[in-house]
Amino acid sequence: MLITRPRTTRRARGALSSSKGTLAAASIIALALVGLHASSPKFFQATTQADFLKGEVDNLSVDSHGQLMLGPATELVYETSAPFLWSTVSEPDGTLFIGTGNEGKVFRVDPQGKGSLFFDSTELEVHALALAGGGGLLVGTSPDGRIYKVDRNGAATLFFSPEEKYIWALTADGKGNVFAATGEKGVIYKIAPDGTGTTFYKTNATHATALALDKAGNLLVGTGSPGKVLRIDPEGKAFVLLDSPFQEIHALRFDDKGLLYAAAISGRSGSGGTPVATPTFDQPTAEPSRAPVPTVSAEITSMSIVDVGGGAGSTGTPQEDRRLPKGAVYRISSDGVWDQLWESRDDAPYDLAFDPNGAVIIGTGSKGKVYRLEGEPLRPTLLARASAQQVTAFSRDARGRLHYATANPGKLFRLSSERAPRGTYESETCDAQMVATWGAISWHGTTPPGSRIELFTRAGNTETPDDTWSPWSAAYANADASSITSPKARYLQWRAVLTGRGEGPVLTSVTAAYLQRNLRPQVRSITVHPPGIVFQKPFSTGDPELAGFEDQSTPERKLAAAASQTPGASGGLGRRTYQKGLETLIWKADDENDDDLVHDVLFRREGETTWKALRKAIPDSILVWDTSTIPNGTYFVKIVASDSPSNPSGVALTGELDSSAFEVDNTPPAISVGDVRVDRGRTLVTFDVKDDHSPIQRMEFSQDGQRWRGVFPVDGIADSREEHYELAVEGELGERGLTLRASDGMNNVATAHVDPPSRRQ
Repeated sequence: MLITRPRTTRRARGALSSSKGTLAAASIIALALVGLHASSPKFFQATTQADFLKGEVDNLSVDSHGQLMLGPATELVYETSAPFLWSTVSEPDGTLFIGTGNEGKVFRVDPQGKGSLFFDSTELEVHALALAGGGGLLVGTSPDGRIYKVDRNGAATLFFSPEEKYIWALTADGKGNVFAATGEKGVIYKIAPDGTGTTFYKTNATHATALALDKAGNLLVGTGSPGKVLRIDPEGKAFVLLDSPFQEIHALRFDDKGLLYAAAISGRSGSGGTPVATPTFDQPTAEPSRAPVPTVSAEITSMSIVDVGGGAGSTGTPQEDRRLPKGAVYRISSDGVWDQLWESRDDAPYDLAFDPNGAVIIGTGSKGKVYRLEGEPLRPTLLARASAQQVTAFSRDARGRLHYATANPGKLFRLSSERAPRGTYESETCDAQMVATWGAISWHGTTPPGSRIELFTRAGNTETPDDTWSPWSAAYANADASSITSPKARYLQWRAVLTGRGEGPVLTSVTAAYLQRNLRPQVRSITVHPPGIVFQKPFSTGDPELAGFEDQSTPERKLAAAASQTPGASGGLGRRTYQKGLETLIWKADDENDDDLVHDVLFRREGETTWKALRKAIPDSILVWDTSTIPNGTYFVKIVASDSPSNPSGVALTGELDSSAFEVDNTPPAISVGDVRVDRGRTLVTFDVKDDHSPIQRMEFSQDGQRWRGVFPVDGIADSREEHYELAVEGELGERGLTLRASDGMNNVATAHVDPPSRRQ
């Protein structure tokens, strides 16, 4: 896959040019791009095996180090009319038989590559083939579950017809007995040479999918739903060798050393119950466009800042691939010890083979890749890419040449032991997210004498290249930095052509520079927190608790305690606390170019038309404002985001958003005590509370300064800036009198002392 990284090229395994020259060229390109379009230049890079595997290869291989080189020459041997080739088997003289679907035919291909129809069954699929004792061919069909014996002339007779619907695999022992793996009940049949069949073993699986015989005469069975490998002795006693996490064991193969290899895939039943591979692709859902949202927080809310990383232009660690694997290959020794050799989230293994050196060859879908496992520890090399979606079956002819059958479409290919003289690679479509100006393309590699590497590009505005795209450019000459000549567009694709003899050239990395059109930043939202709510920086210890102060408190201390104990308050902003007179402003702004942003914070009072600067060019998206420096009133703030850190001054763009209205009030209410008298054993206190800006929120009284009780206005509800109260206290007031405490809607507090009537006279 080509990934976007805001950096210059790196890595030069065997590179012909020095890193200093490459960096200098990249710097010149970056400066030229900035002068043209004024946004941070970005780069598409292909540097690893995972990057290169996202593209299309033809006669090229990709090793585990991410090196692109000439692969084995691939020859099309025979092309059938069937869409699927499911099974193959080879006679000693090199004749190949191929079982197909969806017409249930068997084709014969002679050693010279001439093919013809050999047998046409009345069923749809031929998933199983085996050589019959004494000559001829055994053909297992589905979905009617029949086994035919076909002689050398193509004349067929019904050999065995079990109750099951599917014949998935056939194998014969040295005595002429045939074992058949079936579904949908997972039964294995043993069929004598005369066609008499008996149940040999009933698996506890839906399907018995693969068979093999070891040198001791044990039958190895792969199952589906679930995917297990069983070893069954000649007496029918089974032992589970492998209980895989996959749904199906698709193939079992022994190497020359007697080691068993199993290909496991994640699949599900298709129409008619046929197990089929089910590739799944993670499609990221584009974030819907959102309108800017100015907000004023009405309560203490929790907020957190999450660093997701891995985005376009990020230099951080790529996000973990959380997709489930599609398949794996296991190696099982004779003593039952197994190892997982290979696993893939992109490719499902259908069959296994071995090269002359004993290396494992894996045929996969759904992109028709052929891998070879080599090295210590074993690592995959992309050996070849078929012009089909699935590589379904391997077979060797009498000369040891490896053939592979494919599906979608159904073809038979042969791999040569010699490297192809020419190979091509086409990258995946590189998405600049918007119409972009292309910079330079550069590459690293080695070109021995008589070989060469050529790169080409094309561009377009559709995700899939079509006839609306530009034609391929002429070959670029300078590997250090060649200006891309393709027209401006959103998408770019590059092609590499490698030619040579023997080992040939090796391509190790490709980098393409581009510059997005500078887009205006957007301020998405503004949150104005309640007055006094602030956030301590992370790892701050906060204020210490005070010994001996448990029962005494003030409104400010109560607010601070409530803020610090609010669930979720310890997010990325730190622990909440309360500081009178401070106003916390938090906003969210982003830039589609991933430019760095700075922010201006402006404010105005209701009724004013001119914005005043509060702070200029701050990089963070949070500001604490000391509102005790301004008059009480209704205010608005404006956030202006600028991408000036990433663009020249003449072309930087800004985006802005106004907040909703919020109140600033740092003046406490006024308490006016009126009449204080004793009537029928109670002390009656009449008083008024006024505030010049905020409604009265709470009224309390205390006779000892510790226990406070609420008082309600005469009209029963505190909701205006002026309230009248009549307080009745049982008994007469002591020498201390009592204390009144009023709080307004902005947490401003006022107190007043009421003397007993005797002291007021």
